[in-house]
Amino acid sequence: ASAAIKRYVELGHALNATALDAIGTRYLCLLNGTELRAIHPPSLRLAFLDPSACSQETKNLLYQKAKEAFSDQHRLPAYYQLILPYLGGAPAADLKALSKHDVNMNISTFVTLRKESLMSLTPPEVQGLLGLNLPELAQWQRRAPVWDWIQVQKQSELDQLHIGLTGGTQEGYINIATPRFPAMSSAPLGAVATAFHLLPALLLSVLTVSILS
Repeated sequence: ASAAIKRYVELGHALNATALDAIGTRYLCLLNGTELRAIHPPSLRLAFLDPSACSQETKNLLYQKAKEAFSDQHRLPAYYQLILPYLGGAPAADLKALSKHDVNMNISTFVTLRKESLMSLTPPEVQGLLGLNLPELAQWQRRAPVWDWIQVQKQSELDQLHIGLTGGTQEGYINIATPRFPAMSSAPLGAVATAFHLLPALLLSVLTVSILS
């Protein structure tokens, strides 16, 4: 399938609606960057594609194509439903804009958003995106990526959502994930400290023996 798609594009054929229907969701993730850029944006109006199983790069490129395809409808209520399958590649700025339009995003869509985009959202913006579905966020508060997002928010702002989220930073504090490192030695701390204390004397003894010999 990948070879057939590549040959089709090399022969100068456009990836229009007919071609995209033939490729379908089953083979969509096989498209490379060059082939994705060859997609004729208006063709996305006639083809339904689901890139949820594809790489982040593929999602990003398809989102840009979809945004261009539906650009003349971005102020209409129907825009959200049109762009919905491609939101996994949306940058933070576009999600922030959507949060002002009462889209009532499902939690299943929210947790599959582009990670860096989701992490850039403020609690009020998340509330704007989820709308009526905001209470469902509490069910995900100890699961990625929601837990990662919670940990970088101020607890006072999370409290304003009134859904019981905890784990945010307190005023004047910053949550820091402490990396786990393997123990340097199985020896007790006192023994290690003693070894470091005796090290200069041991080196001096070795040096003296070396000179005398």
